[in-house]
Amino acid sequence: MRHVTIALTGASGAIYGIRALELLRGLGDVETHVIVSPAGLRTAQMETGFSADDIRALADHAHGHRDIGASLASGSAESSGMLIAPCSVKTMSGIANCYDDNLITRAADVCLKERRRLVLLLRETPLHAGHIALMDQVTRSGAIVMPPVPAFYTQPRTIDDLVTQTVGRALDLLDFRLPQVKRWRQESEADAATASTTDAKWSNTRSAS
Repeated sequence: MRHVTIALTGASGAIYGIRALELLRGLGDVETHVIVSPAGLRTAQMETGFSADDIRALADHAHGHRDIGASLASGSAESSGMLIAPCSVKTMSGIANCYDDNLITRAADVCLKERRRLVLLLRETPLHAGHIALMDQVTRSGAIVMPPVPAFYTQPRTIDDLVTQTVGRALDLLDFRLPQVKRWRQESEADAATASTTDAKWSNTRSAS
C-alpha cells in the first residue's frame, strides 16, 4: 500500500487537486490523505462547486489545515510523496523558507527532509523576480516545481482532457502510472516516415523562400 498526500491551497486551479484525488481513487493500492487550506476551500467552492465534505469524501483520510499533531507532520509516517495542486506563491514561500506554520507546509517540509518527492503545481503568472527566486530556492531543497502548462500534442477536446493530462503527468513524478495519461510516441515506421517527409517539405519551403 502506497501513501500519498494531496493538498489544495488558495491559488486558482482547485480542479487539479480534486482530479488527482479522483484518479488515485481508481487505484487499489493507494491510501490518500488530503489537506485543504481555508483559501483553498473557498477557491474550490467558487471554481468547482465542491464542498468540504465533497473533497473529504474523495480521500481515505482528511486532515485539518492547522493540525500540526497529524501523522503527516512526522517523518515516521509512511509516505510516497506529496502533491500540492494548486500551489499558491504563499505556500511555496513557506516551504522554501521552512516556515511550517500549518500542516501543508509542515508535511511538505517532512517530504523534503526525508528525501521524498514533493511536487508543486505552482499557479501564478506573470512572475516577478521574487517568485523566480523562491522557485529556485525550493528546487534546491529538493521540490519539483511544475506549473500546470497544458500539453496540446494530445489533441485535447475539452478542459477535462487538459486537466487530466496535467494531473497525470504530475502523478508520474510521484511514480504513479495512470492509463488516462497520453504518452508522446511514434506508433509505427509509417509515422516516422511521415515525419521525415514533413521535415523535408519544411526544409524545402524555407530554402525556396
